[in-house]
Amino acid sequence: MTVLDGEVLGIVGESGSGKTTLALTILRILPSNAKIVSGSILFRGSDLVSMDENALRDYRWKRISMVPQAALNALNPTMKILDHVLETAQAHGIRDRKYVIERISELLQMLRLEPERVLRSYPHELSGGMKQRVLIALALFLDPELIILDEPTTALDVLTQRFILDLLKDLHRKTGKTMIFITHDIAIIADVADRVGVMYAGKMVEIGDVYTIFRDPKHPYTKALIKSIPSLVGSVEDMKPIPGFPPDLINPPPGCRFHPRCPYAMDVCRSREPPAVELRPGHVVWCWLYAKR
Repeated sequence: MTVLDGEVLGIVGESGSGKTTLALTILRILPSNAKIVSGSILFRGSDLVSMDENALRDYRWKRISMVPQAALNALNPTMKILDHVLETAQAHGIRDRKYVIERISELLQMLRLEPERVLRSYPHELSGGMKQRVLIALALFLDPELIILDEPTTALDVLTQRFILDLLKDLHRKTGKTMIFITHDIAIIADVADRVGVMYAGKMVEIGDVYTIFRDPKHPYTKALIKSIPSLVGSVEDMKPIPGFPPDLINPPPGCRFHPRCPYAMDVCRSREPPAVELRPGHVVWCWLYAKR
């Protein structure tokens, strides 16, 4: 998977497909019972997998930042918002209080929040949408090159979701920041992303530009995922749930992990993992239907 400079790359898939694990892996903040066993993570030519903790500290939040999943619970309820900001700044060697307040105030204003009120508030004094914007401001504070947004609209009401999405699109237009936008809602990806990667059971199954993926999906899972979304046009009968359940990742099925649910499964799908097949420049699918055997 490659993230292009200045783009919004959407990552979509069912719950448990590995989207959050992918984000945590990029920042090397996996839980203690997980480890990277192979591969590399290249950022501007440097391999993050081989870096020690001291070197990684210069990358985390300075060059790559993240708005975590369940972000509404990420703020310490005993600390005012300004204290969160000061703590973040001090952790990265910034001790000029005046600069910190000016910088975070600028970001909060850009996110349509009132800095004076927000900075002196405790988290419980802010709405869900306000807390989400505070966390986005914290992610932007050190001016990173890449921002990872993990389910940034989860647990928000529909109107607040729309407001946050519009803010993120406006933020991208103004700053040109590279973003990875993770969600289980493929309809959101259609609205905010330039390209989209579809994940299933810990594997990438298809990646391409948004127009191609939605107009001409190739992987059976991508097709099924799009058909499972309710539409404002057409009949209800056109919406079809995906049969079966995602596999147990402790003991995944051999071959293609989607084959137990796939209507096109062949013998080779049950025994061998599919290779990456580039159908056209930038459009890659991992499926035996398109591979030469």
